[in-house]
Amino acid sequence: MEKSDIDIYAKSDLYYLTQIGEYVRANRLTQNKTQLELAEAAGVDRTTLVKLEKGKSVNLLSLIQVLRSLKKLQLFQEMEVKPQLSPIQLAEIEQKQRQRAGRRKETPGKTKSDW
Repeated sequence: MEKSDIDIYAKSDLYYLTQIGEYVRANRLTQNKTQLELAEAAGVDRTTLVKLEKGKSVNLLSLIQVLRSLKKLQLFQEMEVKPQLSPIQLAEIEQKQRQRAGRRKETPGKTKSDW
């Protein structure tokens, strides 16, 4: 583990709650919104937003609603799970892909239609 990783894990949960609160407050002020305006847009109570900005614990759904109203949901892109293929799996898929089209064989006994 690198020193930067140790520093990240050494910080308390309260530190991260405070960081989230400061982030929400800074973005709200940058967008020139009052707490009441943001709370109504997010569909949460103003007291919930006050708790969030003060670094208190709030419901995860409330956080998502506030971030959505601030247009900051891109924070969650890092958490998206994307299926990863191993190099062997990629090679197998490439081998299975057709390289060229084959000739069509005419079946005996079938006559072509006049249509």
